[in-house]
Amino acid sequence: MSLAHVYRRLAEACPVLGLTVGAPGPEDGPGWVNGSALAHDEAALRDWLEAGAARIEDGHGKRVRPDVVASRALHAYLWSACLLISGPWYLERRVPRLRPGHVWLGPGAGLRVAVPGSFSCLPGDPAAGRPGATVREGEEALRAQLRRTVADHAAPLLAALGARTRRGGRALWGMVGDDLVSGLWRLGAALGDEEHGAAMATLVLPAPQPPFPGGADFRWLPAAEAEAGRLTRTRTGCCLHYAIDPQGVCGTCPRLAARLSGGEAAFSGAAGPEKPAPAPWKPAHRGPAGRAGPRGAAGGRSAAAGHPPASRAARPGPS
Repeated sequence: MSLAHVYRRLAEACPVLGLTVGAPGPEDGPGWVNGSALAHDEAALRDWLEAGAARIEDGHGKRVRPDVVASRALHAYLWSACLLISGPWYLERRVPRLRPGHVWLGPGAGLRVAVPGSFSCLPGDPAAGRPGATVREGEEALRAQLRRTVADHAAPLLAALGARTRRGGRALWGMVGDDLVSGLWRLGAALGDEEHGAAMATLVLPAPQPPFPGGADFRWLPAAEAEAGRLTRTRTGCCLHYAIDPQGVCGTCPRLAARLSGGEAAFSGAAGPEKPAPAPWKPAHRGPAGRAGPRGAAGGRSAAAGHPPASRAARPGPS
């Protein structure tokens, strides 16, 4: 299975990405910009942020501070880019060498990916002998490559936008780690197995690992605070959604965590010495809870820039 086919599976499995495979062409119209231009072209970055500010004003009827615009725009980019790296690992144990120039953002909410020519995989992968494939010896080596790829991808975007967001290095890398974890969590839920997504995210970030200052740290909400005791976590840093919608606190907000009862139970779905690593997702997969669920997810790309309100605190998503 080619990497392009894996991306098509990801687009089908997680419609919230709004993903189309392939770089934009003349038939796609003007207004497309890739991550490399955002990182290195001041005019392109300025135009992108101005368009983001206009969308916020159109959607919420208010203008917000420039640092809020920059933070929300960076968060939206990172959530998509992290899932473009981690999604193929989740589905097929392949880590594409995705660079900012491969990620294209279009007018409105368009997202396209130019398929990278290289990737890392495990020794038993049928594509291990193909040009561009690098074999990593073991699951943890492949996860380490995933973390490196995410960090390498994010670094130039953080350098370009850091001052505009008025955040320091720890907060910026916390955002990257949060979006990496959130994308895997969302993908698991979209495939009908939220616990499997949380377990996979915990394997990738079991604890703080430089440059990421926090681990996945999932936990169960008590039944009194969430239907059926659903999973949640607390973001390493605030995404500033409340600055746009004060009534719409996102479910993983540190501000919300301070109001919880303290009765949460730790999530133990990740692999450990006595439990094998979760396998790549397959159509017949049954997750840690022993149940299979439907494929697909409700909602569209617009949800990727938003957050569930506190009443849906445990719902996975781009939080």
